[in-house]
Amino acid sequence: MTPSFSRRAALLTLTLILGTGWGGQGGAQDTTVPAVPVETPPTTPPLPGTPSPGVPLPEVPLPEVPPVETPEPAPDPAPEPPALPLTPAPEPSPVPPAEAPQPQPQLPQLPQPQVPQPQMPSPTPPAQGQTGTEPAVPVQKPVAAKPPVGSGVRGLWVDAFGPGLKTRAQVTQMVDDAARMGVNTLFVQAIRRADCLCLKASVPKATDPDLEKGLDPLGLAVRLAHARGMRVIAWVAVTGIANAAAPNTNPAHISHTHGPTAGAASWMARRPDGSWLEGNDGWLDLGIPEAAEYAIQGVVSLVKNYGIDGVQLDRIRYPDGDVWGYDPKVLARYRAETGRSGTPSVSDAVWQDWKRQQVTNAVRRITLEIKSLRPDAWITAATITYGQPPAPGDLAGFRKTRTYGDVLQDWPAWMQSGLIDLNVLMNYKRDAVAEQGQWFDGWNAFARGVQPRPDGLSAGVAAGTAMYLNGAPVTANQAQRSVGAGLGWVGYSYRTPTLDVYGAKETTAQGLDTVQKLLTAPGAVLASPAPWKEKPPTTRGLMGRITGTPVPGFRVVEALQGGQVVAHTMTDGSGYYGFAALPPGKTEVRVSGQRWVDTVPERGVVRLPDLTVRDLKPVTASPVPVTPAGLTPAKP
Repeated sequence: MTPSFSRRAALLTLTLILGTGWGGQGGAQDTTVPAVPVETPPTTPPLPGTPSPGVPLPEVPLPEVPPVETPEPAPDPAPEPPALPLTPAPEPSPVPPAEAPQPQPQLPQLPQPQVPQPQMPSPTPPAQGQTGTEPAVPVQKPVAAKPPVGSGVRGLWVDAFGPGLKTRAQVTQMVDDAARMGVNTLFVQAIRRADCLCLKASVPKATDPDLEKGLDPLGLAVRLAHARGMRVIAWVAVTGIANAAAPNTNPAHISHTHGPTAGAASWMARRPDGSWLEGNDGWLDLGIPEAAEYAIQGVVSLVKNYGIDGVQLDRIRYPDGDVWGYDPKVLARYRAETGRSGTPSVSDAVWQDWKRQQVTNAVRRITLEIKSLRPDAWITAATITYGQPPAPGDLAGFRKTRTYGDVLQDWPAWMQSGLIDLNVLMNYKRDAVAEQGQWFDGWNAFARGVQPRPDGLSAGVAAGTAMYLNGAPVTANQAQRSVGAGLGWVGYSYRTPTLDVYGAKETTAQGLDTVQKLLTAPGAVLASPAPWKEKPPTTRGLMGRITGTPVPGFRVVEALQGGQVVAHTMTDGSGYYGFAALPPGKTEVRVSGQRWVDTVPERGVVRLPDLTVRDLKPVTASPVPVTPAGLTPAKP
């Protein structure tokens, strides 16, 4: 599909110095138009629905394991890993803070849009001389309520840590099994650790010795699944880039070119002591602009080269522990953008907010780049639900969770600002363990409560359940509860469909047969298979970039329509910014004293020309004042 770009974006890059303005509307940058007075809050302005800075975290029970964190077998044949114990292990002790954080006041929250309820006509009494069975005027039939976005998803994750995608026969069998079960969407692992189970991505091919020579697993899965009426979402581990036990052997892989021994060229996320391994895994640091760009282009390349129906962003976060981000390049950028000095403590709220913004920046850029290519591609994310959930609608409670304060994922803001179309909760709970059954339902309820967007649309939610941690009856029951609450359902995983399969007590085929019988029983979620044909809620947007300054990141960008600020965002480390939930129409963008007017289309993404800014003073000439609520970045 031809991208929807502004013609000016391809023809014009403007260089403007503060104080110099070229007039005009409808696609003209203008520094002479007087700014619309906007009250600037003393804290970092949030995105629509963006929560306020983090607060100290309570201790919470054992986190669940996300999809890509399933242990991978060694290259040689090895037995399946043992089942996880049914008793939660104690939480690791938190890293002692170097300085106690100050109390964090709440930022004002944007009001939730009111979802209109369908108006039902009142019965009309019979006219004189008529019977009660024949009304005087026809009674309108009630309009059926539109189902919640994403509620029609019935999916399976298909991982690449064992059989399922490594040979032509396995892919064919997997699609046949999924069709027989009645699912309508396959979340197929594509980019695993900065390498692909495919042949046409911008990242190298996976060097798995079990991978059939010449096979393109993603391409084959798309062709076979589409022929059976199923959608395929390419599942990508965005920041997981290396595994010490099973490294990619291609010399061009970034674990070699930008790995832990690459010195100043390293892209690895690091602790304060410089260590980089989390278990056997190495992670990419999104605070390094070149590293973020590499990851972004890897995801976008899948949409360019395959007929997939969307992408899923997994590991779109920092590793567990909130002790990451201490690469010298990241620290230097943080100081330059914020005016802060020294090395931040792991509990520094400003530091946490800044890192959290790097994750959101990557989500935004991926979404807008993909929507500029294919507006109808679904952007989904596999999100964290560690521990006890907040109450429905309690965004302040969400900011106390490990999701927000530990791994630095702000997925309610992603949903409400249009950055993801479908949130697939990794709601990995075991009903038989303590309060986890209640937690499961609670996270589903909280996510449903943050679906509405300020533009009147809604993001979708599906519950991802841990089939591998539960018996088939629990899986069927969790799926039923999720669908009954208005969510879709996705099971992890095809390869390990039951706890007994994960514990090597039965084969995958036996587990699939067991769970299929319960999921397809009368009244169960797969009893009446139906395709998922829904269009994503986000199909348009606006994006651009600032240049001309050595410090392009962490600058506030405002979007105005009708002379009023309707949204604001931040530039990333490369100067990119954008919006994904703006109404169509003429829109003015303001950033660092520059402005541009263009039109947000009904469909597609308008790409603005680069706006070149000139800082009259060094950005770090004097520290930016710090308020208890956080740091105020550069203003428009």
